[in-house]
Amino acid sequence: MSSFDQTRIGIIGLGKMGGILVRALLDKGIVSPDQIRATDRPDRRIESLEKEFGIPVSADNCALAEWADLIILAVKPGTVLEVAKSIAPQLNQKKLLVSVAASVPTEMIENALESEVPVIRAMPNTPCSVGSGMTAVCRGRFADEGQLTLVSAIFAAVGRSVILDEKHFDAVTGLSASGPAFIYIILESLAEAGVKVGLPRDVATLLAAQTTLGASQVVLETGSHPALLKDVVTTPAGCTIDGILELEEGKLRVTLIKAVVKATQRSKELVRLNG
Repeated sequence: MSSFDQTRIGIIGLGKMGGILVRALLDKGIVSPDQIRATDRPDRRIESLEKEFGIPVSADNCALAEWADLIILAVKPGTVLEVAKSIAPQLNQKKLLVSVAASVPTEMIENALESEVPVIRAMPNTPCSVGSGMTAVCRGRFADEGQLTLVSAIFAAVGRSVILDEKHFDAVTGLSASGPAFIYIILESLAEAGVKVGLPRDVATLLAAQTTLGASQVVLETGSHPALLKDVVTTPAGCTIDGILELEEGKLRVTLIKAVVKATQRSKELVRLNG
């Protein structure tokens, strides 16, 4: 599996992330419509999903697993092991199973399959919906580096991807998976501040969002440390340093750090619950 040319991709679960992946893979021409199929719950309108996505959709996970070379489990963490067990008879060492379920380690999935099926775990975040996502990927015991690179390329279609050791995945969940919610609170607060000092709400929201986007883009494109970039904006005896002083007195820095730590700890707890 070194390219997508002949790879047949099956996606189990056409919810938020499953739908995002289907659209991205097709819109960017990474695969053709005849290379991708999906399944969803029988209680959802299969025909409407077929029309919406333009690919074959059914409720038969086993048939999909038998057809596909690469199967993506885009289901909720609480059901991923049940679904994996149900399709296990259709899997073998030539297939590749990818899970996007939070807090479900590859070892749990491998144990559920009871065979040496290659398993890769991915942790994407919701900005994948606009092509600006961040996804970490890791491999289980039976997957190889080539398969890991292939899956990384799939998620690069909806943003950026990084290959990490699985021991870091709770931290990834706490930072990049939960992080958008933290950023939205910051954005909301900045917009409210704009309203407080006299800006129309729509203008304040635009200024806050574009400023956040631009600052993030500078970090990504320059590779500079955020502290150095902050110093560039902060002129002696200027407006920015007064604002920074308020942030420090309000303990924004330590609060954000604690938020990520708390979310990471919760991810570790969910691993035990899923097990």
